[in-house]
Amino acid sequence: MKSVFLSLFTALGTFIVVSCASSGSYVGSGGFGSPNMGGPSVEERQASIASEPKGNFFYGRRYYVEKTRFWGYLRKPGQSAKNAKLVIINESSKRTPDRLPENGPAGRRYGFDQNYEYRLYGHYTGEQVYEVNSNQFLPEFKLTRYEVVNKNPGWLFSPNDHYNPQSITLIPR
Repeated sequence: MKSVFLSLFTALGTFIVVSCASSGSYVGSGGFGSPNMGGPSVEERQASIASEPKGNFFYGRRYYVEKTRFWGYLRKPGQSAKNAKLVIINESSKRTPDRLPENGPAGRRYGFDQNYEYRLYGHYTGEQVYEVNSNQFLPEFKLTRYEVVNKNPGWLFSPNDHYNPQSITLIPR
């Protein structure tokens, strides 16, 4: 019975996330914008990923949606963003860069780094963490260190990405 409930619960969560993603309205902010928002072409992005430094770290793209506690998308060096995983960060060894008050001054509050690209060091713990406000079970990543790579890298999954800070609009295609 427990596994049936969990399966139904997960399916409902997926439906809600996909529904939010397809119905979100555009709010320009933090590097994501309307279709054709600038940034690299698809070919330029692919070439950049193919030539990026490899190592024992992950590339992370901060993805802030109000009232959620996931951090953003992580991918291995050389992999497309289509392989990225939305994660919850375990901050027991290192706090995330935006660990600030949610109601602080502009530019100095939680989520200020929306769409920044980072190099994140650490590892997946193997745990799945429930994120209540998006109704998802997400992998946990234990952060040990980070470096800012780019504060304005442009689109994440497609040049047609759009960002809405109140709903999940960016999911791998």
